[in-house]
Amino acid sequence: MPARTRKPVIPATAYPVERFTLDNGLRVVLSPDRSAPVVGVAVVYDVGIRSEPQGRTGFAHLFEHLMFQGSANLEKLAHFRHVQGAGGSFNGSTHLDYTDYFEILPANAVERALFLEADRMRGPALTEENLRNQVDVVKEEIRVNVLNQPYGGFPWLKLPPVMFDTFPNAHDGYGSFDDLEAATVTDAADFFDRYYACGNAVLSVCGDLDVAEATRLIERHFGDVPPRPAPTRPDFAEPDLSDERRASYTDPLAPLPAVAAGWQVPDPVRDLTGYLPFVVLAEVLTDGDASRLVRRLVHTDRTATGISGYLGFMGDAFDVREPTAMLLQAHLPPGGKVDGVLTTVDEELDRLATDGLADGELARVQARLAAHLLRECDSVLQRSLRMAVWELQRGAPGLLNELPRLLGSVTADQVRGAAATLRPGRRAIVEVVAGGAR
Repeated sequence: MPARTRKPVIPATAYPVERFTLDNGLRVVLSPDRSAPVVGVAVVYDVGIRSEPQGRTGFAHLFEHLMFQGSANLEKLAHFRHVQGAGGSFNGSTHLDYTDYFEILPANAVERALFLEADRMRGPALTEENLRNQVDVVKEEIRVNVLNQPYGGFPWLKLPPVMFDTFPNAHDGYGSFDDLEAATVTDAADFFDRYYACGNAVLSVCGDLDVAEATRLIERHFGDVPPRPAPTRPDFAEPDLSDERRASYTDPLAPLPAVAAGWQVPDPVRDLTGYLPFVVLAEVLTDGDASRLVRRLVHTDRTATGISGYLGFMGDAFDVREPTAMLLQAHLPPGGKVDGVLTTVDEELDRLATDGLADGELARVQARLAAHLLRECDSVLQRSLRMAVWELQRGAPGLLNELPRLLGSVTADQVRGAAATLRPGRRAIVEVVAGGAR
């Protein structure tokens, strides 16, 4: 009998974590790393697409843009000038459950980033001119990224309204033009007052820093930001599906058909142990040429030209709250049949649930997952973002050090059990009918 493959040895990281909370409620995470003279600074607010009010679709993303339009102390574009003038870069992004703002700079410019973030935390310049300008910018983003793009919004905008029933989970997070144009300065001010409070945010600084000095600078710049408590966060949970839901639409720009399927999975925050097997399962099914669905659909049957699997509608497996999903999406060749692809997916899930994993299959996937996480966290900016989000959602920024090991502890039986739950009656499906050039 051949020897069974040994489990991979996944190295542990030991990034230091310092946490404290200012008197105004702002939570702070520091992680010193003197290996390179750079720092990553991130401010994450507990507000995202799911929080935007009904009738204001796209508002969370619109407000992210408004936060770069100046403040009482800085003119429009000053943030850009000060960060880039120090040799740094910056950006922001809107997610389902949070909005982040970040900079990476030379270590000697850390105070500049702290001043800039504290300044707009006190209040951005919410003017009619800025609002109208940024509404136009967001509308152009929608045109470029969705309306004029093959498979635009597939599946992250198209699948949630099939899978979910409530407005927070099912609506178009990019926003309708009507809703964006109807937004007022009063709406923006109310949104800021409610969600952009110190008590609703986390500041994270990682990299070449002295903890005592960084603490002094943070207290200097953020300590007098007026305190406001975090709003009560609604419960966005929805019941699981009891019957398959299915929708299709014609994409006039798509040259080939496509399909995506999603199943609800355990709460990634309150039930991380139950959630992690699905993260591993998605990789077992679709990660690389050796994965089950790539071998079967792409190489053997040739009923798909590509397939991918991941957790979270925006691919943010560890930065999302409940409800979330495991997704499989496939692009098909000309004349490809969606039902044939779905049947093959069901067959492979049944086979995995019945027969379990092959020797070495789990070890290979766990090693790849761990390598990806470890490589990603080499960057002080990614480290600062991850620690900020995990402090915000879990009160556990140190998960950064634990996650590779936790993924490595997932067992073959847990993956097998996860596969057994992905039944046709629990899934939502959206099909893209190709309307583009053949």
